[in-house]
Amino acid sequence: MAIILFYGLVLYALCGIIIGVAFVTVGVARVLPHASVTAPARILWLPGAAILWPYVLMRWRQARAAAETRSIL
Repeated sequence: MAIILFYGLVLYALCGIIIGVAFVTVGVARVLPHASVTAPARILWLPGAAILWPYVLMRWRQARAAAETRSIL
């Protein structure tokens, strides 16, 4: 049972790191289009994005859908 919990935690952490890095490099500009985000700010956002990756992914997808809707109209 402990090994399953451990592997689940490792999987969550790996997904968080991958999505966090992708978000701070590309996604921040899409989620916050009017904010100019500097490199030090992106470094500060990385741990939070990695820990809260399900929420970050949800917001990123919503921003993408909203941008597609705006481009259609």
